[in-house]
Amino acid sequence: MTYHFIGIKGSGMSALAQVLHDMKLSVQGSDVEKTFFTQKPLEQKGIALLPFNESNIQQGQQVVVSAAYGEDHEELKRARELELNVQKYPEFLGNFIQQFTSIAVTGSHGKTSTTGLLSHVLGAAFPTSYLIGDGTGKGEEDSRYFVFEACEYRRHFLHYKPDYCIMTNVDFDHPDYFQNVDDVFSAFQEMAKQVKKAIVACGDDQYLEGIQANVPVVYYGFGEQNDFQARHVETSSEGTHFDVYIRNHLYGKFTIHRFGNHHILNTLAVIALCHYEGVPVEVTAEHIVTFQGVKRRFSEKAVGTQVLVDDYAHHPTEIAATIESARQKYPNKDIVAVFQPHTFTRTEMFLQEFADSLHAADYVYLCDIFGSAREQNSTLSIEDLQRLIPGAQLISVESIEVLRQHENSILLFMGAGDVQKFQRAYEETLGAKHS
Repeated sequence: MTYHFIGIKGSGMSALAQVLHDMKLSVQGSDVEKTFFTQKPLEQKGIALLPFNESNIQQGQQVVVSAAYGEDHEELKRARELELNVQKYPEFLGNFIQQFTSIAVTGSHGKTSTTGLLSHVLGAAFPTSYLIGDGTGKGEEDSRYFVFEACEYRRHFLHYKPDYCIMTNVDFDHPDYFQNVDDVFSAFQEMAKQVKKAIVACGDDQYLEGIQANVPVVYYGFGEQNDFQARHVETSSEGTHFDVYIRNHLYGKFTIHRFGNHHILNTLAVIALCHYEGVPVEVTAEHIVTFQGVKRRFSEKAVGTQVLVDDYAHHPTEIAATIESARQKYPNKDIVAVFQPHTFTRTEMFLQEFADSLHAADYVYLCDIFGSAREQNSTLSIEDLQRLIPGAQLISVESIEVLRQHENSILLFMGAGDVQKFQRAYEETLGAKHS
């Protein structure tokens, strides 16, 4: 049987296709012909990528369809005509994970980084398959664990009934779907009731500290009330060093090659889960320090006297965290923010919050808003955000050369749309080779 993925270039879909392929299953998929960063690993594994066409759908296929596509899609219509087994991505994944000890990683921020770190550390101890939201997936045929990123958007994660769930934080995002932060929390509360073994939650989060569940909740954070607590935090040119205490007893000393409190919290979540599953502390510490990070999360490239950073930050909380990381790692350099807002609804809802978080940079450049295909035209424009940030300048691919004046600086290219095209264009003006 062949698994056919409709919308295979989506980050979750791409990762899942790689997992099934690694497990020696027959996989192919279709999508638009535009190039996305998620297709590179598919091509490397020899997974067939086809342009959308109803002729791609054949008898005997199991069809997995991206949640982004509706019943009017030509391939989906054809699959219905042939009476094939069709499942939306969250539904298929929810069934698939039941054959493993499954660990869902969810939260408004930090999901991808935490999923990547947990996969890396747990995979050093036991056969582990994983699915990360940056489009990375890996399957092990004899897998004991399945680690996956679980997205709260449109309550998709309610399709999952995992053994464990890591909850990193609760914040208001996706205003095109959620009404407010209480609505977001209600989704997490519903998810908590579906977990089968235990929840690992950030006890410093004002919402998660009140989560109700039918299983034990293990808390981590900086506060003394947490089961797993980080103390004695120090930074050096190497990274961040801290001690972990379990219920006031020293458990171990850890180092991460990352900067910023959010990275310490993500690491604590992984330490707590690994402790719960019996991974020796030496193995956990050793592999935490060798973690190379995930795609589009503070991905650095030195060009001349500048360091260019590609980061997925697209919410005010994430922008603040990214700027904080840059400040800690490069305390003697100017921080230049190049930000592309993602979706009109999010930009409008958090306009002042975006301005406040970007204030922390030394210089701010704003790209046009990257709208979602689901959105109606909005009267909002990038100038509305510019007016709230003194000194902020608008920038385009054509005017990108202006960034050359910021010598010996950190350039943060932030956004969830196609902000990478601005970095590529800038590198071309420098004559740098883009990897």
